[in-house]
Amino acid sequence: MSIGAEVLSQTHGQCPEGRKEKKYGHSCTGFLCLLLAAILVSNITLCVFSHIPQMTSQKRVTQRNSSSVTEFILLGFSEQSEFQLPLFFIFLGTYVFTVVGNLGLISLIGLNSSLHIPMYFFIFNLSFIDLCYSCVFTPKMLNDLVSENSISYVGCMTQLFFFCFFVNSECYVLVSMAYDRYVAICNPLLYMVTMSPQVCSMLMFGSYVIGFAGAMAHTGSILRLNFCDSNIINHYLCEVLPLLQLSCISTHVNELVFFIVVGIVIMISSVSIFISYAFILSNILRIPSAKGRSKAFSTCGSHIIAVTLFFGSGAFTYLTTSFPGSMDQGKFASVFYTNVVPMLNPLIYSLRNKDIKLALSKTLKRVLS
Repeated sequence: MSIGAEVLSQTHGQCPEGRKEKKYGHSCTGFLCLLLAAILVSNITLCVFSHIPQMTSQKRVTQRNSSSVTEFILLGFSEQSEFQLPLFFIFLGTYVFTVVGNLGLISLIGLNSSLHIPMYFFIFNLSFIDLCYSCVFTPKMLNDLVSENSISYVGCMTQLFFFCFFVNSECYVLVSMAYDRYVAICNPLLYMVTMSPQVCSMLMFGSYVIGFAGAMAHTGSILRLNFCDSNIINHYLCEVLPLLQLSCISTHVNELVFFIVVGIVIMISSVSIFISYAFILSNILRIPSAKGRSKAFSTCGSHIIAVTLFFGSGAFTYLTTSFPGSMDQGKFASVFYTNVVPMLNPLIYSLRNKDIKLALSKTLKRVLS
């Protein structure tokens, strides 16, 4: 029985019974499948659209980047030369903590059968994404702080693709986690049926496929550009907006693709999470005891904090960089959601989680005995 079922067993009449309950659970799952399919189709459409050759006043660009640019210079934090060594140790500490924390959480969930339930399946995937996400750019950023800060054209495009892939995938994993909490609290009697291994696997597969489609749209649009004026990227990683500033051809189509893809991700994710928590709040407020309400809120607290940090910092970064001349501010703001958030997620999901603490205690006893 899930925590949501234990909490809501104190209430009367908030969950339908029998056939209606079963039908309700399947209808919710069906709606989510349609939602994932719609997002996937829209991203694939944008991916195809981003490959349409762009028209300029001089010529039609129909070839791959034919400029002389074979590498880029990542400006990073080189303008603050006196802070480069302290920044190196700060980011190194953050990276080590991120790797150890997320790898530890992945191992803990994988080794303990008591954690093989939907909630921890999603946390497992979130930690996996955060681990890979950090490995995409942090080693290169650390290297750039102490040595040359160049990156090849192919390396830059590869970094851009995987960065977009993991960011987009994490957004939809957080949506899946919100849906999991919704089912656990609003429909606890059918939690294990609704959130079956097949459904959970489908949600994760959909998250990765949609993330892949979004990354293809972003990377495909950048590959259409010509870089001939400059190869200095005012950032510590290959990002869409800094790369657009280096193009010597029109970037209107690229900007359109970027804002549509980002808009779809933010709108779908935020609306889905908001709706899930609106239903959750409605059910929690009907719990008669204060202890029951507190226990129900505690099951959602970690996810709410993670969502707020990820979407809040990401939205602030992109809103900041959308204004002319604000790229430097956006560069510093992006440190929070690229470096700090992946480090904090293992702490958020473990410090107040009794199941994780118990599993850690048992694992340590087995290792040390």
